[in-house]
Amino acid sequence: MEYGFWSLVPPLLTIVLALTTKNVFISLIVGIMTGSFILNGFNPLVSVNAGIYSILDNMTQGNTLIIASCLIVGAVIHLMERSGGIEGFVDVVVKNKGYIKTKRGANLFTWLLGLAIFTSGSLSCMVTGAVSRPINDALKVPHEKAAFLVHTTSTPWCVLFPFSGWLASMTGYLVSGGVAEGQAVSVLFRSLGLNIYCILSILMCLFVSLTQKDFGPMAAAEKRAAETGLLDDPAHGTKEVVEAAVSGAKPRACNLLAPIGVLIVVMFAALFITGGGNIMNGAGTQALIWAVVASLVTIIVMNVVQKVFTLDEAIDEMFKGMSHMLPIAFILLFGFTMGTVVKALDTGSYLSSLFQQFLNPALLPALTFLIALLISFATGTSMGTMAIMAVIALPMAFDMGTSIPLVAGAMFGGSIFGDHCSPISDTTIMTCSTTGCDIIDHVKTQTPYCVGIAVVSFVFYVVAGFIM
Repeated sequence: MEYGFWSLVPPLLTIVLALTTKNVFISLIVGIMTGSFILNGFNPLVSVNAGIYSILDNMTQGNTLIIASCLIVGAVIHLMERSGGIEGFVDVVVKNKGYIKTKRGANLFTWLLGLAIFTSGSLSCMVTGAVSRPINDALKVPHEKAAFLVHTTSTPWCVLFPFSGWLASMTGYLVSGGVAEGQAVSVLFRSLGLNIYCILSILMCLFVSLTQKDFGPMAAAEKRAAETGLLDDPAHGTKEVVEAAVSGAKPRACNLLAPIGVLIVVMFAALFITGGGNIMNGAGTQALIWAVVASLVTIIVMNVVQKVFTLDEAIDEMFKGMSHMLPIAFILLFGFTMGTVVKALDTGSYLSSLFQQFLNPALLPALTFLIALLISFATGTSMGTMAIMAVIALPMAFDMGTSIPLVAGAMFGGSIFGDHCSPISDTTIMTCSTTGCDIIDHVKTQTPYCVGIAVVSFVFYVVAGFIM
């Protein structure tokens, strides 16, 4: 059955609600139920029942493995933190901090530390901000500059180096958009080099750290700090530092390095084995679940052997860690369900038939980047934006014959923009709390850099769409 214009209503309604309510959960649920009403002839009882069961049905097979992977990664990260792994790793990294004597050195230290804490954007903001602040303050680095470095090396880097919960999440979004489960990890890795926004953001941080060249409000902040010693705009007070949470256990860097190392090694080994010697042809979902389970077993055994926790206590902590990932797991679940609804409505085919009359398929990557950028900025969430955009942009890419990795790179990059720039983003708030920067000052000084990078990225996707 052809639904025509009605096939557009659920995804459009989801986007509008996400922009106005800034609540991705509600937006996705309303979109799912609206789609169910259309698919079931607007019969109230049948539609509600079908909508509920469509959510439950998406908790099966490959989707369950991806959601489970997210929960397990949450447990691994929590156990690493509780057992002193995070604190121990930071101790190793900052052991020679006495050799840092210039602003350039402080900036580079912050940049490198941000890259080292890649397991979570939020964790990176907390650890990098708290550890680097004494050095930055002592060397008169304005809080605006410190916040820029901390924030830009958090989520953008997690997406480019996704050997954490991001791997499961991003793979899941690709699957929800129609990418075959066995090819999702391969497509993800190919898209990383096409995520121009995140790549340029990381390189911009390195450039300004090395050259000490700034422009716009950031240059004014640097001048103020150099001439007056004031690290904040005089109109705002200095914020209190929120210390990164530690467990009180003996700091051991191995409690972070070992489980992360196991995850990476097992991941690539499983891809190699299941791909018959070719990593890019490996079974991504299967490799993912093997990797996270091996990582979890590693950190639990280390905790018990080191007598940080008994086995029962380690299991309790495991479930506490999993609970931290429940919001992401539900966003994934609703994203999968929304993908099923959109597929049943054949929205991608209808949209492609409309856009083929007015839009060159080569412009799809640029359009995807722009829409994701706007949604993520308004909602302050990158993962929510990915969940919405994946079920819209990727099916269109399939129908239009556009490069899937290119569209995926544009989708991921545009989605990160909001997490990076929005004043309501959780990483924005965490960054400011640990660096001492006022939120509005942070947004004001960082936005010119981010917008400039976004413009360059948009131009890239316009050009790449015609040549790839």
